[in-house]
Amino acid sequence: MLTSERLAQLRNFATIERTAILEYRGREGEDPLTTLSEIPSVDEFVVFELRSELLEERGQLAEFSLARLAGHGSTDEAAEHKRNADHVEFELLREIASACPELTPAVWLVANALDVHTPTDLSD
Repeated sequence: MLTSERLAQLRNFATIERTAILEYRGREGEDPLTTLSEIPSVDEFVVFELRSELLEERGQLAEFSLARLAGHGSTDEAAEHKRNADHVEFELLREIASACPELTPAVWLVANALDVHTPTDLSD
């Protein structure tokens, strides 16, 4: 279970990471408004961390990472690897939203990047 103390700790770490990215990109001369629109929110960073923790707890982190990598390839199977990884990630995101409703908006922002389709007609 995700305690309020653990969530606060994750948000603190995410704030530090986000601030570091903003500072780095600002020093590189990037417009801060561009950076702010492109980098994840604090809660999205928390969702990414929780997703990784769930994968690691289940012994699936390496397999998931390899599927993600293969999904970016140019082989015939790349699209299938991407779909499989997206499906696994979507299910994890649903678990995170269920366990911590206050992260639901961030979960759906992260899920928006996934290519997950549900059948519209289940009678086939």
